[in-house]
Amino acid sequence: MALAPGIFTNALLYGVLLSMMATGLTLTYLTTKIPNFAHGNFVTLGAYLGYILFKFYNVNPYYSIPLTAVVCGAVAVFVYRVVLRPLANRGAPTIALMIVTLAINLLFIGFFGIIGDVLTNVYRFGDADFFLLSRLDFSMSGISGVMIVSLVCLIGTVVSIYLLLSKTNFGLAMTASVEKPSLAETIGIKVDRVYTISWLIGGALAGLAGSLIVFYLPVGPNFANSFIISIFAASILGGLTSIYGAVVGGMVIGTSQIVVTSYLGSILGPWVLSYQAAVPILIMVGVLLFLPAGITSISLSKGVAKRKT
Repeated sequence: MALAPGIFTNALLYGVLLSMMATGLTLTYLTTKIPNFAHGNFVTLGAYLGYILFKFYNVNPYYSIPLTAVVCGAVAVFVYRVVLRPLANRGAPTIALMIVTLAINLLFIGFFGIIGDVLTNVYRFGDADFFLLSRLDFSMSGISGVMIVSLVCLIGTVVSIYLLLSKTNFGLAMTASVEKPSLAETIGIKVDRVYTISWLIGGALAGLAGSLIVFYLPVGPNFANSFIISIFAASILGGLTSIYGAVVGGMVIGTSQIVVTSYLGSILGPWVLSYQAAVPILIMVGVLLFLPAGITSISLSKGVAKRKT
């Protein structure tokens, strides 16, 4: 049974947004080796900031993207430097840091719940607990504005990260800090500054995705938990330490999550759509079992050599 063209458009959009989220998560894990389960809350924070600026100042979320990215990047830096870095410096193991990010995730959910209550009961915004701002979007030649802007932002992100890592001194410092942090310190590289900037960029990318996702999906206090598994699945599929792999992983996970469930739903019934979260979980399990280093471990040259022999 053929799927409606709109399904593929939605799948592509979700894949683009997921790629931006996974890129931020991968960047912070690549540098500090902290699996941040609170990363999705930076996305939610970006969405709430866009909503609040629209409600109070009538600012379209597109125009508030720069401010949202800066604020979310600053919050990510705060989480790293105030909470996670001191624990890491005291020798806290990775599992302990991961549990701390889970606790931070719960704190964020409570915070967003309080914000929603205040906006609903004090300011009388009836949609504050569960909002969607698709009515503010524009379209060009039948293509939604959020699709156009998201693609431009993703391409700009990939190009900017490439230039940052390959054409600047910071890129060299980051490579040295990731591979040999102790040696990098001895030659004058401020490793902790590199880590901090990585969290700043990662949080900003999450905030950027949050500013855009309000045009596409309804957002609520618990919004982050609805896609954090998808973010990790995309990052793991991309190799967990490959920024470009995270982009590919996000596209694969995002599009397959929508297309697969929509196709099965057209055959088995709409009840299948409620199991969308199972798709990234199954892909993540498969990758961990059969391709633990992700798609970055696939060598096309070796494959060609094997076929020739």
